[in-house]
Amino acid sequence: MPTFAAVFAPDGKAWRGAEVELGEVNVIDDVTDLMLDHAAESGSDLAVLLLEVDDEWFAIVRTDDGGEPRVFLSDARVVEDHHLAEVLSEAGVAGAPPAEGAGSRPDPSPDGDAGLLTDLGVTADELRSLSHDSSGVLPSDVLAAVAERAGFGDLLDSMRL
Repeated sequence: MPTFAAVFAPDGKAWRGAEVELGEVNVIDDVTDLMLDHAAESGSDLAVLLLEVDDEWFAIVRTDDGGEPRVFLSDARVVEDHHLAEVLSEAGVAGAPPAEGAGSRPDPSPDGDAGLLTDLGVTADELRSLSHDSSGVLPSDVLAAVAERAGFGDLLDSMRL
């Protein structure tokens, strides 16, 4: 699965989720609008988007109360290499610094708002640790752990079947 994206929003005591297609997004507002539409259908002001690309990196986006989106990327280097990461970077993700020397790339490092899920049970330190210290762990496994802690793990699992 090259790209998987799903948006989740609470619906009373439960969560609702839907797989979404992000191929046509060109600016961060396209992503935010999609998320806010799903949240409104659920009767919520909160939406969380989980995105994984090529079993190499993931992103988490959060919107609440129509405010600015909050974005976390597992690897800042992808901002230079992937259209979706570039779009998400419009929400304040800096991306990796330019590599020094021919052919060198900085080590992977998370970037963005690591505290975006603290109120849902995933602290900033935990999210950074899952992102940075997970050699050999696939992004799908990290997102499954995040979803489980936030309360919609079973829903995410059912979408991946």
